[in-house]
Amino acid sequence: MARITLFLLSFVMWLTLVWPFSLAGGEHTIDFQSIIAGVIASVATAAIFYDFTENHHKIYHLNRYLWFLVFIPVFIYECIKANFYVAYLVLHPDMPIHPGIVKVKTKLKSNSGRTILANCITLTPGTLTVDITDDGHLYIHWIDVKSKDVDHATETIVNRFENYLTKIFD
Repeated sequence: MARITLFLLSFVMWLTLVWPFSLAGGEHTIDFQSIIAGVIASVATAAIFYDFTENHHKIYHLNRYLWFLVFIPVFIYECIKANFYVAYLVLHPDMPIHPGIVKVKTKLKSNSGRTILANCITLTPGTLTVDITDDGHLYIHWIDVKSKDVDHATETIVNRFENYLTKIFD
C-alpha cells in the first residue's frame, strides 16, 4: 500500500510539473505522451526509492503535508530575508563580514529530516552546510559569524526551519 501511495505522490508531482500540458487554441488539453512518461517515471520512483524512505507508516499522516505547505512560505521568506542581508554585507563600504565554520545541533532524528534541514541551510544565502555527523551536529560555513557558541548558532541558523521540519519528518 505504501508503494502505491509513493506512486500516486510521484505522479501528482509529475502532473504539477508538466501542467498545462498544451495550450492548443487557448484550451488545456491532455498530452497523452506526458501522462505515459509520468506513469513510467512514477512506477520507477516507487519501485526504486521505496526502500530508501524511512517510516513508511508516516506517509499516511495528512498533517505532515499540511505542515509542508506551511513550511514553503516560511522557507521563501527566510531566503528573501537572507538575500537582503547578504546584499547589505556585500554592498557595505566596510564589508563587515566575519566568515567561519560553526557547529550547530539539531533535534531531528530522521536522516530525511536532517538532509532537508542541511539543504535548506545551504539554499539560504550566507550559509553552507559543510558536514553532518551521526550524533545530530551540523557544521555550517556562515558568512557573518555572530557567535561560536553551539546554542546561539543553533538558535540563529537552525531553529527557523527545525520546528517545521520536526512536524513533517519526525
